Amino acid sequence: MVSEHAEPEPAAAASTAQVLVASNRGPVSYTLGEDGTLDAKRGGGGLVSGLSAVDDKLWVCAALGDGDREAVRRGVGEAGVRMLDIDAEVHADAYNGIANSVLWFVHHLLYQTPVEPVFDAEFRRQWASYETYNRAFARALAEEAGPGASVLVQDYHLALVPGMLRELRPDLRIGHFSHTPWAPVDYFRLLPDDIAEQLLRGVLGADRAAFLTRRWADAFIGCCTEILGGTGRTRIGVHGLGADADFLRRRSHEADVDERMAVLREQVGEGRKTIVRVDRTELSKNIVRGLHAYRALLDAHPEWRERVVHIAFAYPSRQDLAVYRDYTAAVQTLATEINGAYGTESWTPVVLHVKDDFARSLAAYRLADVALVNPIRDGMNLVAKEVPVVSDHGCALVLSREAGAYEELGADAIVVNPYDVTGTAEALHEALTMSADERSGRTKRLAEAATALPPQQWFLDQLEALRQG
Repeated sequence: MVSEHAEPEPAAAASTAQVLVASNRGPVSYTLGEDGTLDAKRGGGGLVSGLSAVDDKLWVCAALGDGDREAVRRGVGEAGVRMLDIDAEVHADAYNGIANSVLWFVHHLLYQTPVEPVFDAEFRRQWASYETYNRAFARALAEEAGPGASVLVQDYHLALVPGMLRELRPDLRIGHFSHTPWAPVDYFRLLPDDIAEQLLRGVLGADRAAFLTRRWADAFIGCCTEILGGTGRTRIGVHGLGADADFLRRRSHEADVDERMAVLREQVGEGRKTIVRVDRTELSKNIVRGLHAYRALLDAHPEWRERVVHIAFAYPSRQDLAVYRDYTAAVQTLATEINGAYGTESWTPVVLHVKDDFARSLAAYRLADVALVNPIRDGMNLVAKEVPVVSDHGCALVLSREAGAYEELGADAIVVNPYDVTGTAEALHEALTMSADERSGRTKRLAEAATALPPQQWFLDQLEALRQG
């Protein structure tokens, strides 16, 4: 168990690692079987892929479940990974209470401000856990880092770590990377004044703070300027994470993907076009408005009835929070309503899947005539970058201007206001009627832009920028 008092001071430990990464979730997770066996599962995503570019590194992460905690207690683990057994209640407060219910909501502009947020005594109790959680990471990194090592801290879960680590180890090169948007100053100031200042000073403990787009970097600078008077000595960088083209193209043509494609083709039906979306049921992904837009398309352009199918993959996210369970249920209810109102014996307007299946997602990418990516706000959105890379015959991209990917892909996408259901419906119609030649040309340019900074280079660029001082 890691707590404010249980960790030994860093000076007592031998320090050797020269490249360290810290994130809430690590590259491996463990499941505890009924017979007491531990099964390890490797994770995916841009960060895991990017870090494969560096052989000699240490990844510090949290134990997220009973299996992870049991692995730590037994001394089971992978070389190059240190998993912290932080008290489960402290982690729940920090992760669900603060990171996902406060910081995520602030940066994605999700609050219904007439009734929320309410920063009361319970919030302060959970904030103390967030501090404890961040301090556990800072101490572990201080213990493990060799002299002058480079430490790259990831995301809003660990916003206080750079400042805490700077106090423990002033010799280190510290970077912080935000994978989310950063809130504009007026919205950021919903936070209590002392908390807002503490978060900014935490990130500014880094030598370098980096973001996915210039827009998010400028928002951070704006907050620092307004609240603190500037960013001090911290340098600001932008690194737009791209899709891993080689991996995606190889993986999307394996046998299990071909099997999923056959099933999807049967569900869609012969000769029909497809509108594809692949998301977690995260509030910011705007799935409900996307379904409303599809229904509006069928109303405004009835010629598309029985000629198009909306393949919607909405994989449940954060189901331990009631608001996310309710949102997942709303998605399922609306899809059922659309199918009931418009479907026929031979046509199911919405093919909805809520069980995560990466091979099926890739199959949908390959089948897509139109990709719908309409988040309220998104740090980047890799789906927007992945579909053009994988699509078999080219696809039209309907893209929210509030996605980070808009900066790189907006010129060749059909851009929408994510709140405008009618406008999104018309964008879907435009995408469906786009000529094959135009769609092919746009897809090629989208794929080139989407793969400009693949994950390994994305990570190496940050590491080099941090080391340059």
